[in-house]
Amino acid sequence: MYVRTAALRLFPAALLLLTACSESNTKSDTAATGETMASTADAIDSTKSPSPSAASARPNRSAVPDTSYAQDVAAYLGGLRPSQKSNLTTLAEQPAWQAFAKDQDKSWDKYRATHTTNMTKWASTELDEVHRSSPTVFYPFSGPDFLNVFTMFPTSQTYVLMGLEPVGSVPVRASLENPALFPAVKASLWSVLNFSFFRTNDMAVDLKSVELDGALPLLMLFAARTGNQITAIRPVQLDAAGQLLDAPTDTTQAASPNQKSALAKSVPGVEMKLRGPDGQPKTVYYFSTDLSNHGLQVKPAPIQFVRSLGPLTTYVKSATYLMHKLYFSEVRRLVLRHSRYILQDDSGIAMKFFQKGAWQFNYYGTYKRPINLFAKHYQPELTAAYTDSTHRPKSLPFGTGYNWRQTDSNLLLARRLIPLAD
Repeated sequence: MYVRTAALRLFPAALLLLTACSESNTKSDTAATGETMASTADAIDSTKSPSPSAASARPNRSAVPDTSYAQDVAAYLGGLRPSQKSNLTTLAEQPAWQAFAKDQDKSWDKYRATHTTNMTKWASTELDEVHRSSPTVFYPFSGPDFLNVFTMFPTSQTYVLMGLEPVGSVPVRASLENPALFPAVKASLWSVLNFSFFRTNDMAVDLKSVELDGALPLLMLFAARTGNQITAIRPVQLDAAGQLLDAPTDTTQAASPNQKSALAKSVPGVEMKLRGPDGQPKTVYYFSTDLSNHGLQVKPAPIQFVRSLGPLTTYVKSATYLMHKLYFSEVRRLVLRHSRYILQDDSGIAMKFFQKGAWQFNYYGTYKRPINLFAKHYQPELTAAYTDSTHRPKSLPFGTGYNWRQTDSNLLLARRLIPLAD
């Protein structure tokens, strides 16, 4: 996978294993209502995460980590030197870490040149109005991708990310001493730094192999590499009503039937407090949850929580066209009813679901047919919009989404024209 040229040639075929959703051509959306995000992911990606050994030491996700240690771990994972007083400095002096850090600097320099610089410049002009009205950004189907949402919305105060990946915990020192750590981190980052999206299940295998047990380690890494300082990390959960609570600290005691019922409907998450590059405070939430209709019927907390956040800006990219489908109608309705702005590529909400006269659209880049895996989600409405000679789309100076080349990528900015739903 590290032979870049060969990897790029094989990329379309590789997506059959890398993306997170597909459905049989012989089944209708109605027949598929029993599917979930997890089942659709398993249907395409045959790379399964190995079951962790019962004897292996596992970090306690409910324990509140030491803040200075968390920041040092974030730096260490990102190939940045930990603070001078950190007990990780001895590890950072070893040749293996120094080689890893040098390689990471090279990869991030390339990413800044091909993505960050152009994305930041584009967002500062095209999203200027959006930035002024976007204290909270909702990013469904995000996985641990704080990198892209922060680059697009650097002035927002709160980021709410949701995905199937488990929450995870701050890595313990034993994990950081594992010689397999650096290749695993490098492999997990490779696709997002080259193609702008994660290979979800491969990423899970890479990280679990070195006991990095979920999204949090990468959220921390991205915070460090985007110039944010971690000031606090708190394990949290959403109760059945969508209320944000501390995660339980003692899971060994026997629970009552009522407690078991409440726990079954709770959604695990993490709250990460940051000090931004400009010194302003920020809060990042990540929740591990199934956003299909079935998942939200079993655990409706995410819907209730997002509704409580007030007017939203929603960001969607590389979302495997899930909100095109009947059995993701609840999260689609949530986004359409509670967003002032929606920034998405064509894998987000299909144009046919936007109420006529309720939205103003700005088109960027180029719309081509979806890659073969998602060919059935072609949208004639987008072709018409992108070929309208009276309202030509604006340029997009960076690549994003499944059509990841800069010359093939698209973004749509939808601005609400009518009042928000109650």
